[in-house]
Amino acid sequence: MIRANENYNKLQASYLFSDIAKRVEEFQQKNPDTHVIRLGIGDVTRALPPAVVKGFHEGVDEMAVEKTFRGYGPEQGYAFLREVIAAQDFQSRGADITADEIFVSDGAKCDTGNFQELFATDIKIAIPDPVYPVYLDTNVMAGRTGEFQNGRYENIVYMDCLKENNFMPELPKEKVDLIYLCFPNNPTGATATKAELKLWVEYAKENRALILFDAAYEAFIRDETLPRSIYEIEGAKEVAVEFRSFSKTAGFTGTRCGFTVVPKECMVFSSTGEKISLHRLWHRRQSTKFNGVSYPVQRATQAVYSKEGQVQVKELIDYYLNNADIICKTIASLGFDYVGGKNSPYIWIDGQGRDSWDFFDLLLNKASVVCTPGGGFGRCGNPYIRISAFNSIENVTLAMERVKKALR
Repeated sequence: MIRANENYNKLQASYLFSDIAKRVEEFQQKNPDTHVIRLGIGDVTRALPPAVVKGFHEGVDEMAVEKTFRGYGPEQGYAFLREVIAAQDFQSRGADITADEIFVSDGAKCDTGNFQELFATDIKIAIPDPVYPVYLDTNVMAGRTGEFQNGRYENIVYMDCLKENNFMPELPKEKVDLIYLCFPNNPTGATATKAELKLWVEYAKENRALILFDAAYEAFIRDETLPRSIYEIEGAKEVAVEFRSFSKTAGFTGTRCGFTVVPKECMVFSSTGEKISLHRLWHRRQSTKFNGVSYPVQRATQAVYSKEGQVQVKELIDYYLNNADIICKTIASLGFDYVGGKNSPYIWIDGQGRDSWDFFDLLLNKASVVCTPGGGFGRCGNPYIRISAFNSIENVTLAMERVKKALR
């Protein structure tokens, strides 16, 4: 008989954002005339930058002419895009990343979820708490965890991110093999300094561990003293893989494009300790399971790096950061502690003892504003909610006026 992968039975009943959507739908059915403002899921709302749209059109036009038509492209991405990524995102900041170490994909969510396929099922994994659910759930699906007990899975090393440690995961007290890090952090909005990342790189080198570094929100960093890439840290190319996304950077949530950097120096090990090229493994995986990002999308992404594209993307990010500033000022005026919102589009708010789902329901029912309950990101997230800056300034301003009335 055909048997199921019973690891799926270990997963919690639903995905966080599906639970949110269900509650919002129920609220709207009961209140059909109410204008609900969604500041929960981190989905952009502004249109693609004009330079990107122009690049998209040019790509489509090329596909309409036999002379410039493209069929299957290279799974790793077209050279014209990988070369500009390597030059502008890494080499310009002193990180020695080459074009052939970049794998263009349909987004960081897919890559962070798929990358775990390359590793043995009995490795020890360290994951921050709170955390983006995909990191944890994909390892549950793969069978690397035990059962879910008291809000956590067995066989996972959880790194508590609390107000007391500035929401910065601390080095594991036990040896681990795979480490997930995300900066600027989703959900807390916390950022890491070069000195803090250096500690992680040193730990990984000493323990022959690997860091999966999610930098999907690096474009929101405005503090030039903060690293935008883990490869700004000496030695990181030996022990780290980095994930990037154009979803929030350039509004590609519906267009789908991102990339993963797998340095050639980065090695994993066989059961006998023999070195194996991680770059080769990921290339083999992508060649087998992925046919690449469409040509027009890659041409549109190339336009992000044009002179006009860079100006327009900065304006886009500044717009959302201005929204974040409005949220931060409102939350502070109400006497709530928060983190994030400065170099991140997310604001992580202390609910002052409230259960996070209760706080979610309060804002939905009294303010018609959707946030994200921190408990959905892990046990340490329960007292908090996350508010996203991704919406129009008009909606954010109105939402904060409503929140003031609901919480005073």
